[in-house]
Amino acid sequence: MKPIHILLLIGLYFAVLMLISYFTGKNDSNDAFFKAEGKSPWYVVAFGMVGASLSGVTFISVPGWVRASEFSYMQVVLGYLVGYFVIAFVLLPIYYSLNVTSIYQYLKERFGNVSYKTGAFFFFISRVLGASFRLFLVATVLQYFVFDAWNIPFWVTVVISILLIWIYTSRGGIKTIVWTDTLQTFFMLGSVIISIYFISQELQWSFQDFFTAPELERYTRTFHFESILDKNYFFKAFFGGMFITICMTGLDQDMMQKNLTCKTLSDAKKNVLSYSFVFIPVNILFLFLGALLFIYADQQGIGVPILDGKEKTDLLFPEIALNGNMGLGLGVIFLLGLIAAAYSSADSALTSLTTSFCVDFLDIEKKEASLQKGLRKRIHIVISVLLIVVIISFKYLLDSSVIDTLLTVASYTYGPLLGLFSFGIFTKWKINDQWVWLVAIISVAITAVLGNLPAEYLGGYHFNYELLIVNGLITFLGLVLIRRK
Repeated sequence: MKPIHILLLIGLYFAVLMLISYFTGKNDSNDAFFKAEGKSPWYVVAFGMVGASLSGVTFISVPGWVRASEFSYMQVVLGYLVGYFVIAFVLLPIYYSLNVTSIYQYLKERFGNVSYKTGAFFFFISRVLGASFRLFLVATVLQYFVFDAWNIPFWVTVVISILLIWIYTSRGGIKTIVWTDTLQTFFMLGSVIISIYFISQELQWSFQDFFTAPELERYTRTFHFESILDKNYFFKAFFGGMFITICMTGLDQDMMQKNLTCKTLSDAKKNVLSYSFVFIPVNILFLFLGALLFIYADQQGIGVPILDGKEKTDLLFPEIALNGNMGLGLGVIFLLGLIAAAYSSADSALTSLTTSFCVDFLDIEKKEASLQKGLRKRIHIVISVLLIVVIISFKYLLDSSVIDTLLTVASYTYGPLLGLFSFGIFTKWKINDQWVWLVAIISVAITAVLGNLPAEYLGGYHFNYELLIVNGLITFLGLVLIRRK
């Protein structure tokens, strides 16, 4: 595809999003922006959350990760499923009983103001980094395949991406996103299925040929039970995935904000449970797509793209779709899927960060009604600028698969949230609230040291995503030490 064709497709796609924003953003109130007036149908939220959870990282990075890790990512995905049950039956009832706008208001009710601010702070850092990772990947693809041809700098690509998101979320907020996410999820899943079909046809494989091909066997190993020292050992990956879901969905304002727009707790539970079962086959599709991509690349002599002197397996899918020999159709399908996957998570992140900052740090609900809307709009702009700065910095910092980096960083930033909420739910102790921030910082520091120790110092043990559990446990023990008698 030529760069101009890609830009026209992106422009058309965003025109549709702007149209949705126009109809959903007519009520430009804070209640609509933060909570969608509590009127979202649960099945619409559930379907849209598929795209929001998967994002552009899954769309590109999971297929690109298959060469290095085969299908071992499914061990993490199975852990996700258990995590969603914890969210539905433990966390959602707490949030609905308190009728919160920000889920971190629970920490204020349970412990005090310092705990509340500490929880909100760690969410803010986590979501800024998470949203930036996702948008960085998309901006990199656009830069590599479009804007480099016109000698446009990377920072301009990033500014354009954030500006487009800001335009269609600035009025309706979460009310707009509930509906745009539904459209984006449809495009993303359709794109993956059609891409698998196109590549299989190019390989002259039937459905049966695909699953019995000897070339596929080298990528499909899923379970690792050999040694607990192995980074991909099943129980490490499974429990890591379980707690990643509890933290990155259940303790994350971004994901929970959508659930809290449902009319009742019962609807919110239906949303989470139905979504959790859809999540497994969807991820299997992405892994099979990754295997197909590497098989096709080997047969056609297509090399993994080189960026900044390093192989980037994340770019193999766009390389084949946009520069391969399968015609315009696959390129169009890929771009629709990529844009949908990327912006379905980024737009909700921008909205949830605005919500968290306004509610958790500025106490917007206590300010004069005449000032609230203007303050929200200014914060929306400030958060957009912050994301731009962080995304640009990643260009010079990241050197591994984005999905791997994203989950590793989550182990550090979500650990204090896991410890705080666990302590609040499973104990009845009060704590000396003024020391919570110190416990959280010490926990992250200890976890970072453990995570970066050479394996030989730990008897050959390789930490993986179970670092999140370790981090939460250290925070929990720290809270035990500062409990009140």
